[in-house]
Amino acid sequence: MPIKKSFFNLFLAIPIILSISAFIQSYNKNFDQKTLYLIGDSTVRNGGEGNQQKGWGNFLQEFFDSKRLTVSNQAMAGRSTRTFIKEGRWEKVLSTIKPGDFVIMQFGHNEGSNPDTTRAGYRGVLRGLGDETKELIWPDGSQEIVHTYGWYLEKFIKETKSKGATPIVASMIPRNKFKDGEVERANQDFGKWAKEVARRQGVPFIDLNSIIADQYDIWGPFVVKGLFEKDHTHTNEAGARINAWSVTEGIRRLTNIDLKDYLKKDKPTLFLIGDSTVKNGQGDGAGGLWGWGDFIAPFFDLNKIKVQNHALGGTSSRTFQTYGHWQKVLDKFEPGDFLIMQFGHNDSSPLDDTARARGTIKSAGLEAQNIYNPITKQQETVYSYGQYLSQMIVAAKAKGVTPIVCSLIPRNIWKDGKVVRADSDYGLWAKQVAEDTNTAFIDLNTLISNEYDSLGEKYVKTHYFNDTDHTHTIEQGAALNAKIVAKAIRNLSETDLKSFLKK
Repeated sequence: MPIKKSFFNLFLAIPIILSISAFIQSYNKNFDQKTLYLIGDSTVRNGGEGNQQKGWGNFLQEFFDSKRLTVSNQAMAGRSTRTFIKEGRWEKVLSTIKPGDFVIMQFGHNEGSNPDTTRAGYRGVLRGLGDETKELIWPDGSQEIVHTYGWYLEKFIKETKSKGATPIVASMIPRNKFKDGEVERANQDFGKWAKEVARRQGVPFIDLNSIIADQYDIWGPFVVKGLFEKDHTHTNEAGARINAWSVTEGIRRLTNIDLKDYLKKDKPTLFLIGDSTVKNGQGDGAGGLWGWGDFIAPFFDLNKIKVQNHALGGTSSRTFQTYGHWQKVLDKFEPGDFLIMQFGHNDSSPLDDTARARGTIKSAGLEAQNIYNPITKQQETVYSYGQYLSQMIVAAKAKGVTPIVCSLIPRNIWKDGKVVRADSDYGLWAKQVAEDTNTAFIDLNTLISNEYDSLGEKYVKTHYFNDTDHTHTIEQGAALNAKIVAKAIRNLSETDLKSFLKK
């Protein structure tokens, strides 16, 4: 009887045990959930209904595993280090910080005015890192002691540490101000002081000002202007997303801090875009013709990376975007993905012919031409081949994606025993765009041309093409081209895509 009674009591206790277990698991999950707090000004948090200005903190969560870390953007437009504390905003943030959390602080845009009791001086601080103070007596008789920029940052740092959390100092993003072709930097004032404070306090530092300014210098004033909304300080969504990606790049460079471990680690995807030489038809070999993109996946460890071929026959760098194909790919992007683009075969078509109207201006420059598109029956501004590539590169990077530009594969056209190359037009322009945007480049046109020349005209025509088409390869030619792409990826130094290739 006692034994039966014990089993009966155990049976009754099972629901209680399960409830306690579920509670413990839920508690541990919540306990393990970290929070990354952001404090700063409008360049970190901006927006609202009807406001096209966005801060980089608005989009940072997209780069992190939300099941493990939550981004809490507590930045506020118009605030400086001084007013963020004075108005009680920091005290509110501090009260919610728990051990293991993180705080990224980025100030500097609103600190520049002379601190006094006027409206203009309400948020100004003393310059530098010292212990100097300035006493202010407000009209109501209240007293305020104003400190240096460095003093306020050190207050954030010390009090973050006191809660068992990790403070991270970031220099402020650069403004859209160029001088002699280079963007103005903050490396002689607020950026410099932020770095020195981080060094003195022994905390991580993200030189966001330099990371973004380096990229702005590469893109130049014309491209950068498109990343700002209404003024030279506040970015639009595209600019904010690029800056958010730059923050994650800074985080990845940090040592001895586990914040980088919370960045998304889902298996990345390699996206391919281009024309029919990358994917012919439905990618099923119809008519015996294939694109090299249908043979690239076997070179990769598909347990570590996915490969998706979104190339579409008949498109140019222009129509791949204007027909909406690019937007569909863009919507699929996740931070950490890769993109290989190869266009050019169809870009040489007329700008406004009644058949397809798919041509682009023949250059890598900033030319543009207004036309009437007989296909869409609308006015359209057509840009250069290079500009269309640049637009996709910028958009991909804004999503945290690593783009790679390929020059177009050569056609089966020969002259004096050598295959005709594109090193004076689309191949050259693709290379120039890659250099101008600091993007990895595969000179596929030259690599395949070299291989064709070594094999000879007769062999190439017999083994890689059919008798009626000088542009599209048969299966053996597409497989060769894919092999050459994979080899080129392995030789790239600018990207870690090669780490996903089979060894």
